[in-house]
Amino acid sequence: MADFATSLVSPSLRLGVTGLSRAGKTVFITALVNALINGGRFPAFEALSGGRITRAYLEPQPDDDLPRFAYEQHARALTGEDRHWPESTSRISQLRIAVEYVPSGFISRSLGRGKLNIDIVDYPGEWLLDLPLLRMGYAEWSAATIAASRAAPRLAYAAEFHDTLAGLDPEGPADELAAIRAAEIFTAYLARCRRDDVSLSSLPPGRFLMPGDYKGSPLLAFAPLDIAPGTELRKGSLGGLMERRYRSYVAEIVKPFFFGHFARLDRQIVLVDALTPLNAGAAAVNDLEQALTGILSCFRQGPNALLSALFGRRIDRVLFAATKADLLHHSSHDRLENILKLIVSDAMTRAEFQGAEVDAAALAAVRATREATVRQKGETLECILGTPLAGEKLGDTHFDGATEAAIFPGDLPKDARKALDGSLEGSLKFVRFRPPLPRDGGWPHIRLDRAMEFLLGDRFR
Repeated sequence: MADFATSLVSPSLRLGVTGLSRAGKTVFITALVNALINGGRFPAFEALSGGRITRAYLEPQPDDDLPRFAYEQHARALTGEDRHWPESTSRISQLRIAVEYVPSGFISRSLGRGKLNIDIVDYPGEWLLDLPLLRMGYAEWSAATIAASRAAPRLAYAAEFHDTLAGLDPEGPADELAAIRAAEIFTAYLARCRRDDVSLSSLPPGRFLMPGDYKGSPLLAFAPLDIAPGTELRKGSLGGLMERRYRSYVAEIVKPFFFGHFARLDRQIVLVDALTPLNAGAAAVNDLEQALTGILSCFRQGPNALLSALFGRRIDRVLFAATKADLLHHSSHDRLENILKLIVSDAMTRAEFQGAEVDAAALAAVRATREATVRQKGETLECILGTPLAGEKLGDTHFDGATEAAIFPGDLPKDARKALDGSLEGSLKFVRFRPPLPRDGGWPHIRLDRAMEFLLGDRFR
């Protein structure tokens, strides 16, 4: 209700930006804000390309309990002499940008200029994977987590965790050191499952891999135990201690995030690094599909009316964006988009049924490569050209961070369904490139303007 009253005086839109680790959230927000402030080539974003956005500037953020998104620091990282990609998102943050514009409608335009405050809320996608815990007890969560760890591909990386698990007696006395040690082993198992060669996505609890300000807190000192769903654990036992910590985690971390921030969003973009799972194999792709479906099921979706504006906002537009499109030749951009649409098709159908608008796009908020055609052994290869970061390697080639290289990354199949069967495993070749030199006040991009039009365009009409 406070948000509703404020919006009557000062129209605002809360845009959530999330994605699993290394999906490019920080770069996306930095490029988006820079585009609004400094302009550039954004033909698909009509309000900007048509000259109706007259001014955009940063304002003090409205929520005093949230850290500020360090836009200036991240922009310097991308533009400085030692250009580098900014640090990844590890906690929730916020930035408010005020945009003054000329409305497109005759009546609106005759009433004067408009102003829209855009509150960008940046948070790790891993935290969304915690929201289903609101409906699960400790015993149910433990049983599901242990069962998943005993099936491929997780089984190959869970040996130490299973050995630790075998030595834990749920009915034994509560042991703080045993709980801490179990949590450390469990976290190491989750981290191993997230590495590029495995690239699994559904790895809750999210704060174990993205602890933020809770690093070292007793709230993260628990782990699943080998118990059946519905098991009642005795107070004072090890199981009772784990269950108490789990409940505290849900009450002190998950619920405040949901009600304080997540439930107040108007629009949402979910950034997805689909290329790494595609290169890791069918299991990683299937896990990504389950994670994205679970993420979208957490959104309160649908059109907003007076009651929803008063008693709980709905997310009326969701964009799934496959990032790092600049690592592929443009001939594969539409194919990457179609693959993402196939991965989230069930979730998109459910959201559309609820009345929300959902779309998918392949993009690069900051494009680090150009394209080149290379002739090799009588064959023409469509390559990407850029400066790989120092320390990157491809086969026997090691890059020094100063020399440009033309790389053939591989092709995505025309039939999106063939990308989900694991046939691409190991066939794509990616390295990380240095950020490009900015030009005309911003950076080159791929389809950032399309994302801006979908997420923001209707609010400038």
